[in-house]
Amino acid sequence: MSEASNQRKYPKVGAKSTGSIPPSELIEVVEAAARAGAEVVMDAVNKPRNVTYKGLADLVTDTDKMSEVAIPEVIKKNFADHLILGEEEELQGIPHQTISDGTTNFAHCYPSFAVSVGVLFQGNPAAATVVEFVGGPMCWNTRTYTATAGGGAFCNGQKIHPSKTDKVEQSLLVTGFGCEHDDAWNTNFELFKEFTGISRGVRRLGGAAVDMCHVALGVTEGYWEYRLKPWDITAAVLIIEEAGGVVTRMDGGKLCVFDKSVLVSNGAIHAKKSSFWRGLHPQQRN
Repeated sequence: MSEASNQRKYPKVGAKSTGSIPPSELIEVVEAAARAGAEVVMDAVNKPRNVTYKGLADLVTDTDKMSEVAIPEVIKKNFADHLILGEEEELQGIPHQTISDGTTNFAHCYPSFAVSVGVLFQGNPAAATVVEFVGGPMCWNTRTYTATAGGGAFCNGQKIHPSKTDKVEQSLLVTGFGCEHDDAWNTNFELFKEFTGISRGVRRLGGAAVDMCHVALGVTEGYWEYRLKPWDITAAVLIIEEAGGVVTRMDGGKLCVFDKSVLVSNGAIHAKKSSFWRGLHPQQRN
């Protein structure tokens, strides 16, 4: 992966030593951390799962917990003063996401789960890796997406771009439904129905990072979802943007990874999706 000449260096905020971190060093550590988490998953993927529940449909497996150990070990070894945020352990700081993006899929050996690690600097994604598990029982493989701010997005080392489709009726879309069955959950059923009627179809795979990376790869044209967390989207936001896609809130406003809704597209259909959503829900932001 080549590094663009205009890429910024990142100060060691809160670090004991001075100096800066070049993007090439950031992405090297991010990839290593994601690979460490992915190795835990690959070792467990064809074995029986020990599943516990945080809620009626909110699962946690032993593999989640093990990867929550493996990933921070790599980060802390290289950047001891960086802070960490993850789902299973409300840690503090750089979002890193484990296979909790798609834990239910993992628990059932259903493809569409990932290990995702992203770095935030001043609230903006700076480096990202998503390791997607593809295939199925007894034939699992992985795809690795990477990106650095200003350096482009890659899948298995090859530069990627979204599709150029500019018509919603020719687009394949994806959405997700969270564990909270609230007003946003009901609203999304309306959107699912409406977009199914005007597009080539709407899929629901169950892994936010994977769904977003598929838009970056040009497999699908758009994705939206409510009730997401920063560890769900941080890495994938950078991958989408560096690939040339667009990420906003559902109302079309500028996205912060701590927002609760996300609208993703190849860029060509974004305005149409956003205006359609605002027409249905003119008063709702998230």
